[in-house]
Amino acid sequence: MRKYHFKNCNELQMNAITELQRLLPFTISSDGICVELENTESGLAVDSTEEGYKIKFSSLHTLFRGIFLLYAKGDKKDLHITQECSFKDFGIMLDVSRNAVLKTETIKDIVLHLALLGYNSLQLYTEDTLEVENEEYFGYMRGALTGEEIKEIDNYCKLFGIELIPCIQTLAHLNQITRYERYDKIIDYADILLVGEERTYELLENIFKTASKHFTSRNINIGMDEAHMVGLGKYLDKNGYRNRFDIMLEHLKKVLELCDKYGFKPRMWSDMFFRLVSGGDYYNTQIDGEVKELFDKIPKEVKLIYWDYYSLDSSRYENNLKLHKKISDNVGFAGGAWKWTGFAPDNLFSIKTGEQSMKACKNVGTDSFLLTCWGDNGAEASVYSILPSIYYYAEEAYSNEFEKDSFLSLTGIDFDDFMKLDLPNRIMEPSDYDRNNASKFLLYNDLLIGTFDSLVFDKIDEAYEKNAMELKEICQKTDRYGYLFDTLYKLCDVLSLKAKLSLDLKAAYDKNDRQMLLEIKDAVLPRLISKLDSFYDSFFYQWHKENKSFGFEVQVVRLGGLKTRMEYVQKRIEQYLRGEILKIEELEIPRKPFSYFETLDNNKIIYNLWNVIVTPSVM
Repeated sequence: MRKYHFKNCNELQMNAITELQRLLPFTISSDGICVELENTESGLAVDSTEEGYKIKFSSLHTLFRGIFLLYAKGDKKDLHITQECSFKDFGIMLDVSRNAVLKTETIKDIVLHLALLGYNSLQLYTEDTLEVENEEYFGYMRGALTGEEIKEIDNYCKLFGIELIPCIQTLAHLNQITRYERYDKIIDYADILLVGEERTYELLENIFKTASKHFTSRNINIGMDEAHMVGLGKYLDKNGYRNRFDIMLEHLKKVLELCDKYGFKPRMWSDMFFRLVSGGDYYNTQIDGEVKELFDKIPKEVKLIYWDYYSLDSSRYENNLKLHKKISDNVGFAGGAWKWTGFAPDNLFSIKTGEQSMKACKNVGTDSFLLTCWGDNGAEASVYSILPSIYYYAEEAYSNEFEKDSFLSLTGIDFDDFMKLDLPNRIMEPSDYDRNNASKFLLYNDLLIGTFDSLVFDKIDEAYEKNAMELKEICQKTDRYGYLFDTLYKLCDVLSLKAKLSLDLKAAYDKNDRQMLLEIKDAVLPRLISKLDSFYDSFFYQWHKENKSFGFEVQVVRLGGLKTRMEYVQKRIEQYLRGEILKIEELEIPRKPFSYFETLDNNKIIYNLWNVIVTPSVM
């Protein structure tokens, strides 16, 4: 284990460096290698000296990145590293609103990773998962973060020079509160708040008041994205039709008054302004004439965040950033670390898009870059599963040159090995980075209904078996992250048996191959249920290690329902073979190709809505 003696180190810095030992196996000792610390005006430098090393740093977060680089590369002779972050505000956003509310200890551990990589901000995305004063049902039974938890996280972030920024919703995406009558009264349509209603602004003021009390930062993300039907529900009934751009501006003005009252500097997702003037399109708006006049009304104090997680073409990002800069000089960008389409991440696609979006941001001169880590439809994927993406974006931000080697020092696992967490979805051909979430829709593809059967290719079972063995191998290489690989190994193990079972079942039924049906009932399905139980146990461990228990009830229903459905299939086959029923109705119907999307290649299909994957019936 390496020993370091830090010279010119104040008490605050030493407290933080001591915490870094939780991730990096070094000790602080007076007889260790001398590491001299020196403040500089900008950037970061790590150099060899006659005594040992010198780290020149311009801020706390560059200091800790410097220590990480020293640890990762300090065995080289004549070490000389100079770096500067391309962005003034360089952060990530953790989604704690899609059922998985991260434990305080998990968030603090992620903060350690961010500190070592040189990030300087962290946003916690809370729709209703924040306990709000005077709103007793806001976040009720959802694992909402308490004021004390926020303060603890905030203080820990400050130790490393990381700004903890509240990320709330002030217009849409508040679907979980609509079940309560007191909130349904102020819902315009679906999950969108009713603009102009006194109770709406009472709720929002309570949120701002709570945020101002528990967060140190005076920056805030006020959301306001994807409110597609704003003004077309209760608002329309009450006020008649109004220009919806004006409705957005009216609401924004009210929200900005609350920001001003509680001392917040606002930022917001920019999509709705573009969608409202272009018939719903976010990416191809032209700003001229009347559109320019409308955009000129957007208050300049709001930082507009252009979000885009999808393109492999830097020109698209660059063109849209330039469009934003026609509206305002106060513009930021948000990319995505893909962990929101099921149990497995898509680090490769995250990196491919990041390569292009970062290039565009640097070319245009954007000073704010946010990496979002969403958790749509249940937040099944581990927050740690996207560590390769988080690492990659930091490398691109600081060095303009991606090097894998230091990742081993951060995690104890080789970068390419960690990337194998993508394997549950790396089964389609031909492209190795066309995104899909096959592991989710094939897991829940019903054995009798077979909605996704046409997407199953020959030898898919062998592909999953191979991927399962690769993931299992890595489990033994790490104690700290082994459970991530164990969970996804067991998912692939389930799919090695299940992915094509619905096709085999249908084929056996159509041929009246009673011996095969008997084998499926007595041998295959029991093995599959056993594998599913094993996957459930690993996933149970992963969830409760990282998250509060709230929200896991959804996974119990989903996976428990899947198991019960398998048992149902066993029973129906048995009834059929005994002659108790003359047919299995679902298997009588000829299979049609998957057609929810008819214009996408099979290897590009992402279908993430469990309730629609699992059945064509009403849920």
